[in-house]
Formats: sequence, structure tokens, C-alpha cells
Amino acid sequence: MALTDQEKNVLKQAIFDGMSQRRQEHILKKGYDNWNPFEEPKDPLDIRMDRSKRTMNELVREFFQSRDTSGHGHDYRKGALEICLGIINEDERYIGMFDFANWYRNLLAREEGGEQEE
Repeated sequence: MALTDQEKNVLKQAIFDGMSQRRQEHILKKGYDNWNPFEEPKDPLDIRMDRSKRTMNELVREFFQSRDTSGHGHDYRKGALEICLGIINEDERYIGMFDFANWYRNLLAREEGGEQEE
């Protein structure tokens, strides 16, 4: 059952009134009119997809299955998960890391005599 605008406003005010003063101040700083307590949640991480139409879980699973990671520890797995999420979210920081890692791999390959495409 959909709420009318008037019912939403009454409910919004009731939610606001039930909050701590600190939280109310935070909302007021951003603007009460801009605050939407009825906003739908963002997509969960497990259903966000990259350009290849794979979820983060699928990408990470494929990555770990494609190589022997027995010589690597928890930080290796954590790093792979972190950069995967950053790339899927198109976070500039992780795109920079990814581009640099590819550039560096190609630089080493060129200097060792084996050319690789970028």
C-alpha cells in the first residue's frame, strides 16, 4: 500500500523526532528537505556487476581458481578483493592502481625482451 505525500511527511517527521539530537543536527546540516528516510538501499555488493557482466564474487572466484595462491596469505586475498570492488565501483584510486600495475608489467616485459601489448 503506497503512502500519500501527507502520510510520508508525518512519518518522516516522526522518524526525525525519534532520532538523537546529534543525528538530527547531521540531517539538518545537509538539509531536512533533502533527507529521504524512505530511500531504497543501494545494490548489495554481491549483485553489482562489472563490464563483463560478472559479480564481484564471480570475478574473485575465477581469479583465485586461475592461479596457485598457496604461497600467499590473507593480505593477498584481501588485496584482490579490495581492488576488485574498487574497479567495479569505478573508484579512481583503484583504477590508478590497476593502470599502474599493467604499465609496470609491460615495462618489465619490454626490458626483459618480451613485448606485451597494453
